[in-house]
Amino acid sequence: MQLAMFITLEGIDGSGKSSQAERVAEIIKGIWKDKNVVLTHEPGGWPGGIYLRNTIIETHFSNPWAELFLFISDRCEHVERVIAPALNEGNIVVSERYNDSTLAYQVWGRCLPEKDVRTIINIAKLPEPDLTFWFDVSVDVAVKRLSKRGNLDRIEKDLHLLERIAEGYKTLWRENPNRIKRIDANKDEKLVCMQLTEELRKYAEEKSGC
Repeated sequence: MQLAMFITLEGIDGSGKSSQAERVAEIIKGIWKDKNVVLTHEPGGWPGGIYLRNTIIETHFSNPWAELFLFISDRCEHVERVIAPALNEGNIVVSERYNDSTLAYQVWGRCLPEKDVRTIINIAKLPEPDLTFWFDVSVDVAVKRLSKRGNLDRIEKDLHLLERIAEGYKTLWRENPNRIKRIDANKDEKLVCMQLTEELRKYAEEKSGC
C-alpha cells in the first residue's frame, strides 16, 4: 500500500491555482487509483475557519506580526483538524497555500525577518509537503484576472506587494528545486493542466522507482 502524500499549490493571487485545484485532484485520482484525495485550502480550510479567514482578509493590520500569527493559528488548526487526520488515514492531501505562502507573503511581502518567521513555523511542528506546485505568473497577468473577478481585497490592490511576493516565490523555488515545481501560469488553463499532468506523472514514476 502506498504511503500518504501531501501536495501544496502556491502562487500569488490571480495565478490560477484555485482554478486548477480540482483538476489536480482529478489527475491524482487517475494516477493513484487506490488513494482518496482530500482537497483543502488556507486560510479557513477547517470548520469554523471562515471567521478567521474573513478577519485576515478584511483587516488592515498595523503590525505585520499580528497578521503572521493569525495565519499560523489558522494553519495549526487546519493541520490538526483536516490535514493530519487525512494523512494518518493514508490519503493524498492537496492544499491551496501552506508554509511557502507564509514565507513569500510575510518575509518578502511584509519584510519580516526570514530567520524569525522560519523559527515560528518550526516551533509549530507542521508536516512538510512532499511536493509543491508554484503557479508562476506575471503580476500584470494576475491583476488583469483579478480585475475581471472584481472586489479586489487589500493584498490584491497592492502591486508593489505582489511584486515582492512573486520574487519571494521565485527565491523559494530556486532554493527547493526538488520539492517545488514551477508551473507557467501565464498560459491558458488547458496548457497549465497539461504541465501539471506531466509533472505528476513524472513524480509518480520517481516514487515508484521506475
